[in-house]
Amino acid sequence: MPKLKTHRGAAKRFRKTATGKFKRNRAYKSHLLTSKTSKRTKHLRQGCMVDDANIDAVRKMLPY
Repeated sequence: MPKLKTHRGAAKRFRKTATGKFKRNRAYKSHLLTSKTSKRTKHLRQGCMVDDANIDAVRKMLPY
């Protein structure tokens, strides 16, 4: 059986935590920031966990 390859795009976007969950950055922080409030952009800086609905897909892309 051949080795599985890591999805390089996913490797740049997700980090595995010690408990096996995946950490991600929030979306909507790259452009058109003038229309967004400072409170909203401040909250977008904080990372969060990948949702349970997507965890299997991320785990398949990042096997190691």
